[in-house]
Amino acid sequence: MSGVLNLVSVGPGFEDLIAPRAVAALESSDVIVAYELYLRWIGPHIEGKEIHSPPLTQERERALLAIEKARGGAKVSLISSGDIGIYAMAALAFEEMGEDDTYEVNVIPGITSANACASLLGSPLSHDFATLSLSDLLCPWEWIEHRARHIAQADLACVMYNVQSAGRQQGVYRVLQLMLEAKAPHTLCGVVKNAYRPGQQVSIHRLDELPSLQFDMLTTIVVGNRFTKRKRGSIYTPRGYNDWALPEGAPVVPTAPRDAMPDDAAWVFSGTSDGNALAAELAAELGATVGRKVVVSAATEHGGALALKDCPGVTVWAGRQGVEARRQALTGSGARVLVDATHPFASSMSEQLMGLSRELGIPYVRYERASEFAAADGALCATPQLAAERAIASGQRIFLATGSKDLATFLQAPGAADKQWFVRLTAEPEFIQRAVALGVPRERICAMQGPFSAEFNTALWRDWGIDCVVTKDSGGAGGYRAKADAARALGIPLVVVARPQLSYPTLAGSTAEVLAQLKAVGVA
Repeated sequence: MSGVLNLVSVGPGFEDLIAPRAVAALESSDVIVAYELYLRWIGPHIEGKEIHSPPLTQERERALLAIEKARGGAKVSLISSGDIGIYAMAALAFEEMGEDDTYEVNVIPGITSANACASLLGSPLSHDFATLSLSDLLCPWEWIEHRARHIAQADLACVMYNVQSAGRQQGVYRVLQLMLEAKAPHTLCGVVKNAYRPGQQVSIHRLDELPSLQFDMLTTIVVGNRFTKRKRGSIYTPRGYNDWALPEGAPVVPTAPRDAMPDDAAWVFSGTSDGNALAAELAAELGATVGRKVVVSAATEHGGALALKDCPGVTVWAGRQGVEARRQALTGSGARVLVDATHPFASSMSEQLMGLSRELGIPYVRYERASEFAAADGALCATPQLAAERAIASGQRIFLATGSKDLATFLQAPGAADKQWFVRLTAEPEFIQRAVALGVPRERICAMQGPFSAEFNTALWRDWGIDCVVTKDSGGAGGYRAKADAARALGIPLVVVARPQLSYPTLAGSTAEVLAQLKAVGVA
């Protein structure tokens, strides 16, 4: 009697998502081999059968047991959740079976974790995408990083499996950092836990919010591409085969023509008022003394428009660019120096620019406004997470003057749901939408471009009954002192997020210091 080995996919966890062919295979089998969890949603189809359920870590033992039973003439179903051919048991079974085995083999497909999670999020995988397992049990970690880097550089949507376990805590954060090096920080992503199972949780985030979250082995992360959009509480990626138009917020000069980019220029990466002021001064000084041009790179369309207004005589290269676009622009224009005048909290961008400096052999100069924090101002916290804990312990009506990036860290912290949150954001529609999606009522959102005076802050916080304020150590250009003075005038606690600590090769705090660094490397 010839046996049968059915390699059966039973989907994400609901019986009505199991394919009829899988049900037929289960009902026709004599022996069932499966991890115990999977038995819960196939129970009606396996009553009275011989059942074996080795523990989760004994995948190879399960495959060998199923093969042994099939060799003995039994009809066997070896079961995996999702699709058995994707990060699952089918490959192990094929590895262990022999060329001379005579039993029949049937592979029965199912709904994968990627499909299931995508359906709960909307339609994020409607164009090219990749899947990536973060488990290094069967694959060297270096390979995982290599693949993640190329997925990010190709701007593919990506589904991450085996995200985090008790023994693998940090790998996911390294992969997210690689994604941020090439993908825009505002890229829409989804986090799904227990898809189509009890305890299901689904949330939508920006890519730069994910590093502040905690995950586990039951979590799947879906990262979109630069075209992924939000609508009606869902995300989707346009197919775009016939109209692959640039999305809203596309760059002012996304791919400046080669002849429009000055050769041998000093590149200033800005996006702040003091960064633009520095660029304007450098343009005047370098133009007058050595005839060198200045290129200002800003991260958004709005930032590009401000640079055009604030920096006469410079070339502006603006838009949400990835690392590969920056690499090509810097190489193609023969950039002579990178002046990093980005925001003190834009650590990912600074790390990327330092990496490009080392890779391309272009001198790097960091310009950073001075800190204005004083011990008497309030509590200085090393991370946004610690700041969230301190704020939740200090107040009931909490005002966030931290910008949009870390909203989720505060609003989803333990105990946050018991507080009333008020936020001030730049008047960008996506920032306001993010705050609303995180549960901030519209009447508690102040959407205005700062900085603001101490008098303005005092009046606003008094009218709103604020009893705790959270801000960043952003310096004078970020309006820090005005916030600290207003909190002191009202007698309410101020919680301050400390600046990220990076190891800069050079650091300057004024235009004169930047010019001295440029002279040292032969640029000024």
